[in-house]
This record gives sequence, C-alpha cells and structure tokens, in this order.
Amino acid sequence: MLKYILKRFGIMLVTLWIIITLTFILMVSVPGSPFNSEQSSNETIKANLEAHYNLDAPYPIQYVNYLKSIATFDFGPSIKQPNQSVNDLLGRGFPISLELGMVTIIVAVISGIILGIVAALKHNGFIDYLSMGLAVLGISIPNFILATLLIQQLAVNLEILPPATWSSPAHMVMPVIALATGPMAIIARLTRSTMLEVLTQDYIKMARAKGLSPWKIVFKHALRNALMPVVTIMGTLLASILTGTFVIEQIFAIPGMGKYFVESINQRDYPVIMGTTVFYSAFLILMLFLVDIAYGILDPRIKFHKKGGE
Repeated sequence: MLKYILKRFGIMLVTLWIIITLTFILMVSVPGSPFNSEQSSNETIKANLEAHYNLDAPYPIQYVNYLKSIATFDFGPSIKQPNQSVNDLLGRGFPISLELGMVTIIVAVISGIILGIVAALKHNGFIDYLSMGLAVLGISIPNFILATLLIQQLAVNLEILPPATWSSPAHMVMPVIALATGPMAIIARLTRSTMLEVLTQDYIKMARAKGLSPWKIVFKHALRNALMPVVTIMGTLLASILTGTFVIEQIFAIPGMGKYFVESINQRDYPVIMGTTVFYSAFLILMLFLVDIAYGILDPRIKFHKKGGE
C-alpha cells in the first residue's frame, strides 16, 4: 500500500509539472501584454510595469521563478488587482467554488444512485422508462443551457428563486440543479445497468431463497458491487463538475474562482492564471488519487501490488 501511494504521488508530481509547463508555454505564446491598455500606453510606463513584475526577463528565468513560487505556495500579487495577492483571491473564491462543487457531487451521486436502483427494480416498467428518459434528457442538455432555462422559468417567470449571487441556500438551488443534472443522469444509467447485472448473480438468488427482504438484498448485498463502475467514473465526473463550475459561476454571478479565472484570462493577469490553474490541477489530481484508493477499499479483490514482487 505504501509503495503504491509513493508511486502515485510521484506520478501526481510529474503530471502537475507537465500542466504547469504547458500553461506557462501557452500563456507566454499569446501575443500582447497585460499592460496593453489606454492607461499604460506609454512605452516607458509599460516597460517599468513589466520590470516590476519580472515580465521583461527571459522566458527561462520567468519559468524558474514560477516554479519557485509554486514550490513555496506563494503565487505573488495580482497584476490587475495590485492590492490583492493570488493567495488572497484563492482563499476568498475557492471555498465558494468548493461548496458549490461538493453540494453538486452529493446531490448528483445520491439522486443518481436512487434513480438507478428504482429503475432496475422496476425494470421494463413505467418508472424504468420514465427514469431513463429523464436521464437521457439530463445528458443531452448542456449545463449552461439548462442554467439559462432555469433562470427564465424559476427566477423570471415564476419568481420563486433568486436569479443570481450567493448569499442564501435559495441561491444555491438553480446552480446545483444545472451542474448536477448531467452527472446524475450518467450515474443513474450506470447504476441501473450494473444493478440489473448484479441482481442475476447466484449469491443474490441465494439471498432471495433465504427469504431476505428485497430492500435488504439490494442495499446489503447488491449495491456495493453495483457501485464499483460508479466509483470508477467518479474521477471524470469530479473533473466535469469542478471545471463546469467556472461557467455556472459566471451565469449566476457567483463570486467563486470561476470569476477570477475568467477575468484573469481576459486581462492576461499571469499570476492569477498560473495560480488558479495549478491550484485546481493539484486539487483535481488529489481527488483522482482518493478515488483510486476508494476503489480498492470497496473491492477487496483489487491489490495495490503484484505478486512475486513484479
């Protein structure tokens, strides 16, 4: 187990380094400068600003400076918000994005599993067809379109929910629905298919022969094995939800990391771009690692090493 964790940790560091390098290359490859504005059109002022932020240094030196700042967890000051450091922006915006993402994941997983179990137990019935129809609809509609429809119907037409910002539980409803619908549909379809397969296994037939109740059979014996494929795709779902929050935060004017990330790209705020990219990449890689560990815990047949020292 320890050997597996150390190996995965090394792979995580290499992956993060590749992301940092690619982000830096893409960032410096875009023409222009953060100071190409009317206020800083004077070449002398522009040169002084670039020197102040070390943007006049050769690219290799800038790259080494970025690596040093990342290694010390100090991403430096924001160029467009001089009184704010990137760490301050992360500390202010990430908790909101994390709250939105975690609530979305919880809603998507619980509702998707329940929907999939009910559809499997009512196989080829009206509830099955209705559940899978809703799942197909949820997969087909992009979250930003669903968000627009929710605002139009629930906030504008019916006026039962606030349209934007993030100051009460009511403000959380529409963003969570918009983000959770797609993952919920995927989990529901996958749970249904795996549950149908598990319910035909011999040990399930034996449990029925012993007279166990249907719900005890489902939740005590069948569900654990049926959830294995769901755990397998959780890494991908985490990625889609966490990156999807950027778009949803912009639509609902949520003051999370999406706001700072989009603004930093538009304004070419290099420290913020690098800081948010590295932070989210590290967080996502860590989540994928935890999913791998959870996968092994749920299925004792999975080993973290090969026999014979291979």
